[in-house]
Amino acid sequence: MFIKDLTCISPQRTFEGDFFQSEPVIYTGSQLIAIEPAYESIPNSQLRRMGKSNRMATGAAMPLLQKYKTDGIIIGTTDGGMEDCHRFLNQIIQYQEGTLTPTNFVQGSPSSPAGGLALMSANSGYNNTHSNKGLSFENCLMDADLLFIEARAKSLLVGCVEEISQAQHRIETLAGYIKKEDVSSDKLYSSKTPGAVNGEGAAMFVVEAKNDNALAEIVDFDMISYPSREDLLTKADALLKRNGLTTDDVDALMLGFSGDVNTDNWYHGFAKDLFPQTGILSFKNLFGETPSASAFATWFAAQLVSGKPVPEMTFQRWSSRELKTILIYNHYQGNQHGFVLVRKPAPSIPQRGK
Repeated sequence: MFIKDLTCISPQRTFEGDFFQSEPVIYTGSQLIAIEPAYESIPNSQLRRMGKSNRMATGAAMPLLQKYKTDGIIIGTTDGGMEDCHRFLNQIIQYQEGTLTPTNFVQGSPSSPAGGLALMSANSGYNNTHSNKGLSFENCLMDADLLFIEARAKSLLVGCVEEISQAQHRIETLAGYIKKEDVSSDKLYSSKTPGAVNGEGAAMFVVEAKNDNALAEIVDFDMISYPSREDLLTKADALLKRNGLTTDDVDALMLGFSGDVNTDNWYHGFAKDLFPQTGILSFKNLFGETPSASAFATWFAAQLVSGKPVPEMTFQRWSSRELKTILIYNHYQGNQHGFVLVRKPAPSIPQRGK
C-alpha cells in the first residue's frame, strides 16, 4: 500500500513547526508528553468535551479527511481513552453508583476516536478499531491490506493514537516496564537500567492501493508473539524473501530500542545476526514507548525515504547510504514483535489522458 499523506502529533514538533529542520526536544523524566497543536480543525464546542486521546486523534486525522476522500477509517489504540476510563470508574465510587457523567464512559472506549472521526467527516464507509496491545498498528495494516486485496476500498485513513494515563503509568512503573529514575531522553540508551520512558501522540496516514505520487510505500509487514530468537530471525528472513529482497537491499534498520536493559537485547541480537553492517536508527528517544510505537516509526521512516534529513541523535550505527528501504522492527515489552518494511516508491506512471 502507498502512503499518500501523513500527519503526526508527538512529543516532538511533528505537527506544527519543522521537526526535521530544528533540534529535537529533550525531556527529563519517565514521560514524554505530546506537544498538542491549536486544533484549528475541531470546533470549540466539540473540543472542550474531548478527552486527550480523542483530541489528538481528531486533530491529526481531520486535516487529512478534509483533504482526501477515503473509503474507511481504521484506528489502532491500546491506551487511548484509558484516562477517561479511569475517571468513569472513579465516578462509580465517588457517586456510589448513582447518576454518572456519560462523557467519560463514551470517550473511555478504544473505538471512540474512529467513531468520532466518522461522524465529524460524514464518512459512512468501513470503520474499525484494533486494540491488540503491542500489535495494534500492524493489525490496522493487515485490515487495510485485506480491504485493498478484496477491492473493497481504494483509499483509507489508517492510524494509531495513544495517551499517557497516570493510573496506567503507575501500574506499569510498579511492574518494571517504566523507568523509576529520571533520565534525559538524549541519554536514554546509555542508562542501562530497567524500564522504558512513556510516550503519547497520534500518527495518521492516508493509504491507497495504487501509487499516485505517493510519499512512501509500505511494502510488507508481519508480526509474531512470544517467539524464540530463531523464530524471529526466520520471520524477518521470510518477509524479505517474499518481496525479492536480501539483507543487503535494506539501507537501514529502524529498531525500537527503549533503553530497557531487560529487553533491548532483542534488537542487539537481531542486528548482529541478520544485519551486521547495516545502519541502525532509533526512534523511542524521540517519541517514547507506546503500544503503538511502530506507527510513529512508520511515520518517521516514511519521512526519511521521502528525502527528509536524519536527526543526528537517532543514529545508533552510522550509514552513508541513501535511505530508500527501511526495515522497522519493534517489540512491546519483549512479547509482541512486529515488522514494517517501508521504501521510497518508484515514480508513478501518469494515467492516459492526464
